[in-house]
Amino acid sequence: MPSLIARLLHPTRTPPPPVDVDLGRVMLAGTAVWGVAFVVAVVLAGSDEASWMPAWVCATGVVLGLFGVLWARRNTARRR
Repeated sequence: MPSLIARLLHPTRTPPPPVDVDLGRVMLAGTAVWGVAFVVAVVLAGSDEASWMPAWVCATGVVLGLFGVLWARRNTARRR
């Protein structure tokens, strides 16, 4: 049995198992947030309170999020 000092200097830890997360749901939630931000940005740009650049950024976030959802669903199906 190792001494107390040896255990303090070289601790051994067992990492916890990875959490199984449905990435499709996570990315879908993020895409929905981008969609809400897009609607807000379009309303603000339409009333000349802001430029159209935030709307384009949000639209890009929605498109990339949809690609992420497709990727996550395809890889989840492949893993099972």
